[in-house]
Amino acid sequence: MSWAGPYQSNIGKSRDPGPAATDLLYSEDLPTLLVLSHLRWNFVYQRPQHLMSRFTKDFNVLFLEEPLFSDEAQPWLEARPEEKGVQVLVPRLPHGCAGAAGDRAQRDLLEDYLCRLGIDEPILWFYTPMALNITDGLRPRLIVYDCMDELSAFRGAPPELIEREQALLRCADLVFTGGYSLWEAKRNLHNNIHAFPSSVDVSHFSSARSIQIEPLDQIDIPHPRLGFYGVIDERLDLKLISRIVELRPDWHIVLVGPVVKIDPTSLPQLPNLHYLGPKTYEELPQYLAGWDVAIMPFALNESTRFISPTKTPEFLAGGCPVVSTPINDVVRTYGDTDIVYIADTPEEFVKAVEGALLLARDPDRLCDAADSILGDVSWDNTWASMMEKIKCAI
Repeated sequence: MSWAGPYQSNIGKSRDPGPAATDLLYSEDLPTLLVLSHLRWNFVYQRPQHLMSRFTKDFNVLFLEEPLFSDEAQPWLEARPEEKGVQVLVPRLPHGCAGAAGDRAQRDLLEDYLCRLGIDEPILWFYTPMALNITDGLRPRLIVYDCMDELSAFRGAPPELIEREQALLRCADLVFTGGYSLWEAKRNLHNNIHAFPSSVDVSHFSSARSIQIEPLDQIDIPHPRLGFYGVIDERLDLKLISRIVELRPDWHIVLVGPVVKIDPTSLPQLPNLHYLGPKTYEELPQYLAGWDVAIMPFALNESTRFISPTKTPEFLAGGCPVVSTPINDVVRTYGDTDIVYIADTPEEFVKAVEGALLLARDPDRLCDAADSILGDVSWDNTWASMMEKIKCAI
């Protein structure tokens, strides 16, 4: 393998195409896994990053993001190396190059890039059905659809997404879902579909159990602290959060993560409600270590109907009791445990947090129970099981 700088494939030739594609991070001894994602690699470290960083053991992993737009006259393709051998591809399109023209430009850039690498039968791995139109000229060895969310229920989803997903399900060889609720909803739509719920990097998050040094932006926040990290969007119940801190003004809620798809000015502003902004994956255990209780105050709406939050096992691995609204997959997996509390109304949530705060005073019992629940849950095991399904499908 070698790396010779940022490759730029440019169909319009207004740019220097950069080094030869064969100089890129690429092994001729490995097959190619082309990932088509609606999430950017450097946005939030979650399911795609966990899995693809492991799939580099078996594949050349190319991670194609959705396009970015600029004032440049010609489309071009940026390629850059990321951690553990993943190579990220970003189509750069002129403003206004959308719809069928945008699909055609991305398809041309992608086909040119794969041709330069000598790749003619990649495995396609879809996170978004919207990418189906830019791959119709390829001859894939296998098509995998990893349906991690019900994207059609999210705010701003394109109206044609449902139709594209139906088409993807017809041509996919193998389908994974990000939880059991999604699997139940789609199991009759494909004959080779498997549930792979959220997993956890136990060693990473269990470090929170022994971290003593507080992050500077959290150190002065009083206890008790209730914490949440993740994307702050329409899936959070902001009214519930506001009511909790109104009912218990001595409690402080810490929200860590980027604000997406909602107006930041619509966020409730109260003296015991703290927005600390986005943090890196490496920083999360430091914040988790300073919380008394982890909360998952999700709204109960179409966008959360099928979610299987990765946060639940991460919070438990960090030695933190959890209080969640009744998300189906959380109730199914953790509802009968005594360290994950389920609550619906603000009053029920406050009562559940009070119980969790009592449990937090016995960290040995809490951590023993968490370790028992998590068992052999790990992204390594998820990756290995997915790899077996891929081998059977090829």
